[in-house]
Amino acid sequence: MKKLIALALALALVFSLAACGSSSTTTTTTEDTAAATEAPAATEAPAEETEEPAEETPEPYELIVFAAASMTETLTEIKDMYEAENPWVTITYNFDSSGTLKTQIEEGADCDIFISAAQKQMNQLDITADASVNTDGLDYVLQGTRINLVENKCALAVPEGNPAGITSYDDLFEKLAAGEVFLAIGNSDVPVGQYTESIFAYYGVDMDSVASCLTYGSNVKEVTTAVSENTADCGIIYGTDAFSAGLEVVEYATAEMAGGQVVYPAAVLNITSNEEGAQAFLDYLTTDECVAVFEAVGFAMAD
Repeated sequence: MKKLIALALALALVFSLAACGSSSTTTTTTEDTAAATEAPAATEAPAEETEEPAEETPEPYELIVFAAASMTETLTEIKDMYEAENPWVTITYNFDSSGTLKTQIEEGADCDIFISAAQKQMNQLDITADASVNTDGLDYVLQGTRINLVENKCALAVPEGNPAGITSYDDLFEKLAAGEVFLAIGNSDVPVGQYTESIFAYYGVDMDSVASCLTYGSNVKEVTTAVSENTADCGIIYGTDAFSAGLEVVEYATAEMAGGQVVYPAAVLNITSNEEGAQAFLDYLTTDECVAVFEAVGFAMAD
């Protein structure tokens, strides 16, 4: 009997422990289930990728630049540089003597920028210039845009081999007086011709007295060609033209001889239909890239 009671008690204890274990397991499962059913933590939505708006290509436009013939080589190179950086711009040049260009502007030619080989032709278009120069009261320069761009020099150039053996301006005028040389010069209405007149005046020589020894060109390129082709014994041209043509320079005229510095003024004209574009190109001409082009052929940047 005692054994039966003891067995019963043992069985009761076993069942009690089993119930406790079941309860504990259930509790744990319930807690885990509750945790599992909680709403997941909010996560940040991936940022939407935004495309940067493409830059709009400017509308194509053309700039017309009237420039002294002596700038042909340099400005042609600069045109290629500028159009490569600004493919919507087309630069169109008109190269000739500054006097011819001034007349064309006055007669109504389309022009955005004017670059003269002397102050005189620019002054003749600038209403703020002295009335003794701007005798017709012309008003074409856009005020605030005029600058002195570059400086040049008047060179006494000779053909290859220097057949006449000219050594200097002093030597030239001695040979002219003796009728021994043939000199190519610019017409009196173009800057290079006007600088030449000053050189003759400096030496006290009347040009009419040696007229048989002179041949004229309507711009500096024509004078340069006469020397290059040896149809003249020498010519008074710009140093930059002598460089571009591969001519020997025997002497450069001083500012005193030439009647002043050979300065090239440049300005946007008030007849332009694209003031902003014209000013941008004029500004570009003073950048380091363009300075290098000008100086490579003998121009100096003006003060």
